Amino acid sequence: MKFKGIIFDLDGTLVNSLEDISDAMNTVLTGLNYPTHTYDTYQYFIGSGLRNLVSKALPASNNSDEQIEICFDCMINEYREVCTIKTKPYEGIIALLDDLVSRDIKLAVFSNKADELTKKIALEIFPGHFNAAIGLSTEELKKPNPFEALEISKKWNLKPEEILFVGDSDIDMQTAVNANMFPVGVSWGYRTEEELIASGAKVVINNPSELIEIL
Repeated sequence: MKFKGIIFDLDGTLVNSLEDISDAMNTVLTGLNYPTHTYDTYQYFIGSGLRNLVSKALPASNNSDEQIEICFDCMINEYREVCTIKTKPYEGIIALLDDLVSRDIKLAVFSNKADELTKKIALEIFPGHFNAAIGLSTEELKKPNPFEALEISKKWNLKPEEILFVGDSDIDMQTAVNANMFPVGVSWGYRTEEELIASGAKVVINNPSELIEIL
């Protein structure tokens, strides 16, 4: 088997977390008497980490570094309490992961979500499926920086080209390219197929079961 490991993005790939993220940020905005946003708008705020999402959600007139930091802390505190209320795996994901585990494929999550929240969601929603769940610990290591993906490959003792990198965003595809891993886009997430292909996706799948065919 050519591919022996798979690194998954989290939001928009394994789970639909849009509503929990949006609700938490809107709670913060409401508390400050700032305008809130729809779920459709938040769909384009997700992908570059929660700090970036906070910056995009704040009004342009209240977007100083200091204000972003204050609101980011509030957002994290709020989101920590609600991050698994509405967040659910996409249809077919659990069956896919069970199949992959039965085939002894190594599995990891690599997200731009804060590390503690990435681990919390991965553990609670996917207990026992992943060898590692890595989130954002410092802005310098944020995707598309491939550092964490390459660290996972080293721990697995696999070459990067033996690993599929699966995600729903241009950032995920860029990370895969930067890490010399095989980029697989998913069409059910927060970005379009055109964006994924333009960013380096070798394949875009429409159903989780199609990943088995790639293996």
